[in-house]
Amino acid sequence: MNATPAPAQALPAGSYTDQFWTSQDGLKLHYRDYSGPADRPVVLCLPGLTRNARDFAHVAQRLGGKWRVVCPDLRGRGDSAYAKDPASYNPLQYVEDMGALFDQAGIERFVGFGTSLGGLMTMIMAITMPDRLVGALLNDVGPEVSPEGLERIRSYVGQGRSFPTWMHAARALEEAQGLVFPDYSASQWLGVAKRCMVVGSNGRIVFDYDMRIAEPLSQPGGQSGADLWPAFQALTGKPVALLRGELSDVLSADVFARMAKALPQAEAVTVPRVGHAPMLDEAAAASAIDRLLARVA
Repeated sequence: MNATPAPAQALPAGSYTDQFWTSQDGLKLHYRDYSGPADRPVVLCLPGLTRNARDFAHVAQRLGGKWRVVCPDLRGRGDSAYAKDPASYNPLQYVEDMGALFDQAGIERFVGFGTSLGGLMTMIMAITMPDRLVGALLNDVGPEVSPEGLERIRSYVGQGRSFPTWMHAARALEEAQGLVFPDYSASQWLGVAKRCMVVGSNGRIVFDYDMRIAEPLSQPGGQSGADLWPAFQALTGKPVALLRGELSDVLSADVFARMAKALPQAEAVTVPRVGHAPMLDEAAAASAIDRLLARVA
């Protein structure tokens, strides 16, 4: 099944259609397609390891009508099919899946908004798709990942926990990640829960991803084995925004400073009072997005 390009008729700003494309190994994969002008590059929003297209709803709604925004569910997440082979849960495979999406949906040029894993993908695409990638936002990720942050991620991915109610799920997230978002209210934690979880077949609240995405993380090198500095340098000459959560344990302040020095045309912004990773609804993040897209436009 091929993806269906954006509808010809204008949709209300901030609305989207659910679309699907097919990977080279036959998986039916899902994306949200928020309508926007055809004469501008697509804003492609790539989520973190355990997240999905819903993470970018507020970004897409804010940009609604001014930019076409495409928010994929990576294989094994959200409404995309789960892989038969868990070894395919790796950044190179995800990038190959994006190439299939571009070909089937007719996407010629895009600005990559990459959070965490999505940022690793964006850097890889700077090398593998240099003519298509016209700008990038790297959200709390760089060519080096702090071992402490990677170990924390490994500690919770794939545990398969479930909860009787949404409030129980929100409280569990707060207990696990309260240091990452110290100022979050109960309603904000509830919003996070509803973006990363769903009601399972037994009526309990479960995380919205294939628990087997954790398996490649246990292999030597895990999620950060390759030297990504050459991929990062491939962003040279393109409009780029670099974001780091002030409290991040994944992107260190030292690596962030080295990134800014290595890519002098990039704007480096620290998002206060959050860790890994900013949700992109923070004032500092939203302003950085607007400045980046002004440069692209």
